[in-house]
Amino acid sequence: MTQKIAILGASGYTGAELVRLIATHPSMQIVGLSGERKAGLPMAEVFPHLGHLDLPLLEKIEDMDFSGVDLAFCALPHATSQAVISELPRNLKIVDLSADFRLRDPADYEKWYGKPHAAVELQKEAVYGLTEFYRDDIRNARLVAGTGCNAATGQYAIRPLIEAGVIDLDEIVIDLKAGVSGAGRSLKENLLHAELSGGTHAYSAAGTHRHLGEFDQEFSKAAGRPVRVQFTPHLMPFNRGILATVYVRGEPAQVHKALADRYAAEPFLRVLPFGALPSTRHIAGSNYVHIGVVGDRLPGRAVVIAALDNLAKGSSGQAIQNANLMLGVEETAGLMLAPVFP
Repeated sequence: MTQKIAILGASGYTGAELVRLIATHPSMQIVGLSGERKAGLPMAEVFPHLGHLDLPLLEKIEDMDFSGVDLAFCALPHATSQAVISELPRNLKIVDLSADFRLRDPADYEKWYGKPHAAVELQKEAVYGLTEFYRDDIRNARLVAGTGCNAATGQYAIRPLIEAGVIDLDEIVIDLKAGVSGAGRSLKENLLHAELSGGTHAYSAAGTHRHLGEFDQEFSKAAGRPVRVQFTPHLMPFNRGILATVYVRGEPAQVHKALADRYAAEPFLRVLPFGALPSTRHIAGSNYVHIGVVGDRLPGRAVVIAALDNLAKGSSGQAIQNANLMLGVEETAGLMLAPVFP
């Protein structure tokens, strides 16, 4: 059975990634694409790499016909989805890729995003979209909130360790390197080639990054008590990928075993042999996550390194994985593409 799909915000990076992945999906058909500033244009003009696909023209959201649409992906800017989704038909299943519904407590949203939540009633029904940990809830949801890409990377490395009780919850440090596409497609001076190429820098240091709201929420939930991690992201001069290096107090062999056991049956999570290290080169363009564990030179400490593609498993691939569950199709459908290498 073909599922009819609309993509709101198709002119951005995550929207284009949704189109690329859905193009090989065995049971999804794109019937609507929105792009407010690009309305009226074909996707081939906005993204030439998609020019071989037969796609509808981009249009404004208010002009879209949602009759017969089974599911909509909202790849809209933060602070936009709340208002837009509030106006969509109630029978429409929705996967939101923005930050608008990730934090369960509206007060937390206001704390981290600096404005009151504009759809509190909708927030009550939103399910957090970290697939491997909320699979049953996602399957029965109408609205799923995709995770932040940095937040997903850190959680894949740490959450099983909290659940297994093999690390000190008060000594978790996340040092994360992120590709520039994670900053979106809009023009920003600090993302110009001359400003970024040939160097790197930390940003949102000192506990100000918004994805800390997700870490606080999810790690505390898993532990059953407050957990506050140290987290510093760095912007890197490459297009795709996130590499998180996590420092924990725990026996390295136990840390590795906890991750390997938790992800043994997961199709997209690969825990490497002990001592092997992942690379963003080996997951680019795919829905896979690679995780490695090594022992630190200090006894009783371990280093966990996780790599994923921020546009795929960190966003659009995760969204499709969740949509598959919501629509009752094979969870891995359309997502078994091998990484692109070199």
